[in-house]
Amino acid sequence: MPRPSGFAYERHADGAVRITHHGRAAGTLRGGRAEKFLAEVASGDAQLVMARWTGAYRRGNERTAREHPRNRR
Repeated sequence: MPRPSGFAYERHADGAVRITHHGRAAGTLRGGRAEKFLAEVASGDAQLVMARWTGAYRRGNERTAREHPRNRR
């Protein structure tokens, strides 16, 4: 599985965490979920954690789907 990249996060004064992917909003976490996310980011690979929390990680079938006849242009 390729390593995810392009993710970033911002902590806000109200305790919310905003996750972006290549500059576009991918998710916002608040309260206990934000605290849990920050603890997990501090202890592991931040890019992989953010990809998992946003659901934007690769599943390995993107190339196959792109080459399917109905998806060709």
